[in-house]
Amino acid sequence: MYKTRLCLSTSEEFGISVPEQIKLFQETGFEAFFTMWDENVAEYQALAKDIGMIYQSVHAPFSNSAKMWSVGDEAEAAVKEMLTCVKDCSKLDIPLLVVHPYIGFDEVENPTEAGVQNFGIVVDEAKKEDVKIAFENVEGEMYLKTLMEAFQACDNVGFCWDSGHEQCYNRGEDMLALYGNRLIATHLNDNLGVRDYVGKITWIDDLHLLPGDGIINWNDAVSRLNKCGFDGILTFELNMRSKPGRVENDKYEKLSLKEYISECYARACKIASMKCEARR
Repeated sequence: MYKTRLCLSTSEEFGISVPEQIKLFQETGFEAFFTMWDENVAEYQALAKDIGMIYQSVHAPFSNSAKMWSVGDEAEAAVKEMLTCVKDCSKLDIPLLVVHPYIGFDEVENPTEAGVQNFGIVVDEAKKEDVKIAFENVEGEMYLKTLMEAFQACDNVGFCWDSGHEQCYNRGEDMLALYGNRLIATHLNDNLGVRDYVGKITWIDDLHLLPGDGIINWNDAVSRLNKCGFDGILTFELNMRSKPGRVENDKYEKLSLKEYISECYARACKIASMKCEARR
């Protein structure tokens, strides 16, 4: 898009291979994409270079994020997994690795020094490999806070703002006010907030709706982005299917995949346009 690069995440929900998704994204108008890490990242980057797409980032696996805060064999395995992602990013000239600081809802938040040391191994290696680490706002805000403070002097560590997570996992707290000065990536999507009346958060609150289909005030959101001075690639992470027991995304499945991706692009263009207008 004119003066703004737009990026979309690949997804298993789309029912076609990742290379096919990348080609479809380009045909629709997106200039960039990101993927979860898998063993085929080299193939994705080769395709991107061949067709002129930008491999914006790799998202590190997050199922072992909580283990990073422990000690022993499980922690060592989690660190090793993260280091593999860093080395692949470096080898393939993918500049950014997005990392979840934590996963889990039932435990009392308890950031540990061991966790800081484990993440420090990853940050140090990423520094050597010229890879940036973007910690994302998810559940467990104390873990994010601990890491952002621990690595505040590291110029290869920044923040990835997930607009939908802000509404549900962070209960609407302005995460850009906390970490916007270190913003290096976005995961833009809409949300309906926390469904439970007493505020119990679960993973099915994380809907990843198209912008405009939830409760986010996008005029405010783009204003906050501009206040941060963010002019990087606008990255969208959107779900075509509903979470278990929910129906909000069902309407998207009534569309063909091409129609859905086209709608993703239209909404992305609208957000980019709003952001541009807010700067004037």
